[in-house]
Amino acid sequence: MRIPLVLVTLLAALWALAPHPARAFGDQGAFDPRVLLTGTQVSAARPTAPMRWSWELIQRTSAPARLRPTVLRGDEPSLVDDLFLYWSGTEAVAPLTGAELGRLRRFFALGGLLLVDDAGVGPEGQPSAFGRSARAEVARLIPDAAPIVLGPEHVVFRSFYLLRRAEGRVAGPKTLDAVVRGGAVLVLFSSHDLGGALARGPSGAWEWPVIPGGDTQRERAIRLAVNIAMYALCSNYKDDQVHAPFLMRRRALLPVP
Repeated sequence: MRIPLVLVTLLAALWALAPHPARAFGDQGAFDPRVLLTGTQVSAARPTAPMRWSWELIQRTSAPARLRPTVLRGDEPSLVDDLFLYWSGTEAVAPLTGAELGRLRRFFALGGLLLVDDAGVGPEGQPSAFGRSARAEVARLIPDAAPIVLGPEHVVFRSFYLLRRAEGRVAGPKTLDAVVRGGAVLVLFSSHDLGGALARGPSGAWEWPVIPGGDTQRERAIRLAVNIAMYALCSNYKDDQVHAPFLMRRRALLPVP
């Protein structure tokens, strides 16, 4: 069972005030943007994005996160050891094997959340071969639930920042698609290349231009990534807890551009 958002935020604040070694956040209970690899995939489409995702979460929220995110294959037993997976690509993925289907179904049964991030989308969010094939594989995984549209009224757009729309390396559609069962989001689909907006190399330079909105759009994309991380950490909180006084004071210092 996941921890309520207000409690996670309070614990993170207490952690920040306590003395601790240079290793910073521990692994247990920390957000880990675990990279899912299937078929012939050898890395995330934007390999530096997961580390940057964790870094942004730590800096902006003080929530714990792993600065060395896990990379694992879809048939590994450790797939069910945590409740978040990040699947990205530009090329078509091979059909999931029986072992991959079994592990991923177990992952969802335990309350896992999968983000499918199409890194090959066109400027308007047109799906790439990865996006089309990944959706087909999700339909095989969860045949009883078709994707629905999530707009800004959904809690994922309000879990930390108040966002009006989804954005990434490309502006794409204003909404996210999701597979929802029993009110819980199992799969989020991004047609925005969220990882492309996050990817930052060792030199500190952003690796991909953000179109058409440049730095302002990149900031909003990072905020969406933070929201998704907070939702993954605390996805069974009530909608009204999003408006807790602590978060409202925090948001007052961080206006949405």
